[in-house]
Amino acid sequence: MKARFTPALFAHAEAVLGLLLRFDYPADAVVSRYFREHRELGHADRAFVAETVFAVLRRGRSIEARCAGKLSDRARLLVALAVTRGWSQRELAPVLKASEEEWLAAAKAMPDADFRPAVRCDLPDWLYDRLEVQFGAEEALRLADALNQPAPLDLRVNTVKTNREAVLERLAADGIAAMPGTLSPLAIRLRDKPALAKHPLFLEGAFEVQDEGSQLLGYLLEPKRGEMVVDFCAGAGGKTLLLGALMKNTGRLYAYDVSDKRLARLKPRLARSGLSNVHPARIEHERDTKIKRLAGKVDRVLVDAPCSGLGTLRRNPDLKWRQGADAVAELAVKQAAILEAAAKLVRPGGRVVYATCSLLTAENEAIVDAFLASHPEFTLTPASAVLAKQGIAVDGDTLRLLPHRHGSDGFFAAVLDKQS
Repeated sequence: MKARFTPALFAHAEAVLGLLLRFDYPADAVVSRYFREHRELGHADRAFVAETVFAVLRRGRSIEARCAGKLSDRARLLVALAVTRGWSQRELAPVLKASEEEWLAAAKAMPDADFRPAVRCDLPDWLYDRLEVQFGAEEALRLADALNQPAPLDLRVNTVKTNREAVLERLAADGIAAMPGTLSPLAIRLRDKPALAKHPLFLEGAFEVQDEGSQLLGYLLEPKRGEMVVDFCAGAGGKTLLLGALMKNTGRLYAYDVSDKRLARLKPRLARSGLSNVHPARIEHERDTKIKRLAGKVDRVLVDAPCSGLGTLRRNPDLKWRQGADAVAELAVKQAAILEAAAKLVRPGGRVVYATCSLLTAENEAIVDAFLASHPEFTLTPASAVLAKQGIAVDGDTLRLLPHRHGSDGFFAAVLDKQS
């Protein structure tokens, strides 16, 4: 159902955008809080507001260039609706003033080719420069175009409870258009974005919402029945739950994180999942005594390291305006320390998978190369070979997923095996 476009609805979008452009808090948290405070907004109204303000965040630089100095939140929203969302002046009539019609037509008519590459890609200069060096100008443009599209909604089937075919059948019966994922054997991609929080399958723990690319990290770790496994930066536990299912609900799976709040979000998910082999625990830092007690005893460790998150710009477009080169340099120091600590847990013959949702070499290959140079007891096992054994076809010695190539968020992962 489409929202009825009114001056009041436009005013809500303007209010939300004003809050977002302060960049004080993550965009999704700001939008969620606003909706909680304005319960009079229906589902369609909320969808309009969210999609429109996120369009401004995604296309911020090219929108500003089209505004031609008229940099009010109102102007940004009008350009976003006219250009990014393709609305006609007739559709905008409920809010468009006669004095704005000529200006907006000129903004819409500006060719993209007139903009500098970073502006055309809607990226800050520092980030565009790095991506151009890594990928070349043409592929950087294709990557940026993909990052500036909304992400699809992916599910991961919980094999402790059911299988993919059964979930697809049930979704079809409920009128929810869905198809199997192309990478992960457990992935389902939905055509639309229905509300799922009250769906019986979700409440039963039959699936979790999880990007298809993220699911491949569990397959790289290859946890086996009865093993001792650590999810070193578990967060809210999406990958933890996948690992527990891949272990057939056997062995011991430790879910560590420094944030009580993130681990609290794992609890209801864990209860739905039916898993009994997961042991969440808060740690103070990567040198916590809980970790030291496991030194040399663990079979496998997943390190989904804290990172810039720039591979998730389809979902979190504000990150490109909230991050900077200095922050990436600070993160790289933290990432190296976390990988160092995680590697101490692994027994001879064990495995560490280092992963990020970053696009940048500084957070990915550079961290792994430095680690391997100082740890000759570890070797890089080709990710493509690990995944091929499980029927997953992805090229490369390391896993490098990109939205314009794979239709997933941007992910990097390296498989580091310790010699026996």
